Amino acid sequence: MGLTAYRCCLGMLVLLQMGLPISSGHAQAEFQPIAGSSDEPELDAPLDPDQPLTEFPDFGVEWPDLDQVAEPLLDDSEDPGAPAEETTGTAAEDRVDQEAQSAEEQLAEGLPLNEYRPTDALAETAYRISFEGLPETIEDAFNIRFDGLSALEQYRGDDANFAQIRRRAQSDADLVERLLRIQGYYDAVVQTRFKADGAERVEVIINVQAGPQYQLDAIALPGLEAAVAPDPEKFRESFGLKSGDIVNSDRIMDAIGRLDGAMAENGYAFAKTGAPELEIDHAERLGDLEVPVTPGGRYNFGSIVMGETGLFDADHVQMIARFDPGDIYQASELEDLRRALIATGLVSTLSIDPVVGQDPAAVDIAVNVTPAPLRTIAGELGYGTGEGARAEVSWEHRNFFPPEGLIRLTGVLATQEQSGSIAYRRNNYRRRDNVLNGRTALSVVDQPAYKAQTFSVAANIERLSNLIYQKRWSWSAGVELIASREEDVTGTVDATGRETYFIGSLPGLVTYDASDDLLDPTGGFRLSARVAPEVSFQGGSFFYVRSQVDGSAYFPVSDKIVLAGRTRLASIIGAGNNSIAPSRRLYSGGGGSVRGYGYQSIGPRDANNDPVGGRSMVEFSLEARIRTGIFGGNFGVVPFVDAGNVYTSSTPDISNLRYGAGVGLRYYSDFGPIRIDVGTPINPQPGDTPIAVYVSLGQAF
Repeated sequence: MGLTAYRCCLGMLVLLQMGLPISSGHAQAEFQPIAGSSDEPELDAPLDPDQPLTEFPDFGVEWPDLDQVAEPLLDDSEDPGAPAEETTGTAAEDRVDQEAQSAEEQLAEGLPLNEYRPTDALAETAYRISFEGLPETIEDAFNIRFDGLSALEQYRGDDANFAQIRRRAQSDADLVERLLRIQGYYDAVVQTRFKADGAERVEVIINVQAGPQYQLDAIALPGLEAAVAPDPEKFRESFGLKSGDIVNSDRIMDAIGRLDGAMAENGYAFAKTGAPELEIDHAERLGDLEVPVTPGGRYNFGSIVMGETGLFDADHVQMIARFDPGDIYQASELEDLRRALIATGLVSTLSIDPVVGQDPAAVDIAVNVTPAPLRTIAGELGYGTGEGARAEVSWEHRNFFPPEGLIRLTGVLATQEQSGSIAYRRNNYRRRDNVLNGRTALSVVDQPAYKAQTFSVAANIERLSNLIYQKRWSWSAGVELIASREEDVTGTVDATGRETYFIGSLPGLVTYDASDDLLDPTGGFRLSARVAPEVSFQGGSFFYVRSQVDGSAYFPVSDKIVLAGRTRLASIIGAGNNSIAPSRRLYSGGGGSVRGYGYQSIGPRDANNDPVGGRSMVEFSLEARIRTGIFGGNFGVVPFVDAGNVYTSSTPDISNLRYGAGVGLRYYSDFGPIRIDVGTPINPQPGDTPIAVYVSLGQAF
């Protein structure tokens, strides 16, 4: 037919993506005796080992003394970038091979005549790499793969002589040819050359003549017709490739992935695609693609089946799942279930697979889990100017009351607080992502604003974001009962007294989160509203409502700079300031509020210059989150300015704002940013310290 064609498998792409080494062969010369030479030895004559070696006129080198141990000419340490054959033979032969190549050898290796050569090919030298002739349309994947597989890149920092650099360059030339074929350049010619680049430096230039990109001609998906109509046509559309598209291995693998996904999302639980085969016609610069397909049957979801684990049963897993028996099978629903089960924190290994069930039209879902360690002891240390040091230790059992019934015991020892609490938490309560909480706590608090000895019992049900699933809408509603003995200023004179308060509260929260990350947002915004109707018994009874609105927004300026802003408005309506328990009033100042000031130190003060809290509050914050290149970009600098105040009226008048400014450091760990903020008050009140330091996990807002 006059066609030059070959059949190849796209498995090479998989090898490149996995970073596996790609070996290349090297031709080896074999020495033969010269025909007709008069000096040929007689084969039958015995050899005399003591006979002197024959002299070679004009050779210029004497025969070595075999009784004398010669000093090595080269360091016998092997360069990992050079193939093994570079080090075979004697040192003299290596030097001849490396320093005295003929013009024919240079041309054979792609090294033009009169090309740059160092005066000492064995001298250690550094190099840099550049490309010439790469197509402008080359994709980013080319550079990523070259950097990961290049011998020049891999051994760039190691000592190397010119011969070793040349061998690495030749290996990389072969690599570049393979990478170009992935993107459809099957006629590419790649050569390397060298030129001086300063003292003891070499520039390695990889010259590329890419040629045209080949195009797809015939595309066959044999076996796809076995799917239920009209699915074959839908799946061909999902595959996406058509005649005339570039023969690009990445796009072919992406198309196969889309085909696999389309079948798995439309009921074909056991669908498979075979290895793609590509037949290249060099004469026409075309390629024929064939991908065998085995759709199998189309199924619905059946039952969830699992063995006894002691964690939860199949009914609990079914309640967590977003699919019901009889729904069309979708692989994405299994992935969602897998993530939800991991989020419970109860499993260490997990497999979820479709299996053939009793119903021929349905597949059962086999869930196999290995329990994770269920008990955890944790500790936490913190420090804040005005708050002092804080140490917290906790013990928890995450499945004390199966399924997913957690018990946590917590103790706090701090400069201004000592407390102990018992918490109960049941995840996925009656519905996925619903959480039932209960908590009993006893605390002694000694703040500049008040002293309180408090016993509280609280319970709530909530539906909040978590690290696995960040929800747009979240909410919480509950009840809280408090008995507290607190010390506060009474009247307008320097006098204190203790009062006992019995408080009942119905706190509620609703949040809309349009940010792009739960712990470190770089874009979007958040809005939340809290409302807590409360009744207080203290020499009578009275009713009031505590409310608070928070809003924050995040604006990416560049890849490394994010501007973040926050606003908080709060109010208490229905009771006078002195009637409300000091611990239930509003306060401002501290690491999560107005930085630069002590904890709860902003606002009206008593005759002892201690804060007394208020019935309304306003706060503003603005900061620039700047990532640096230090330690792989894991550190950041955050200049900030905050403002806020507290008022005794129920409506804030936004006057006499207190301003704080400073700078923070961020370390971006795998579990969230760790922050250290240092602030100073710009217009301090009497008694405010000039510097405040805050250390915590997560951004300030």
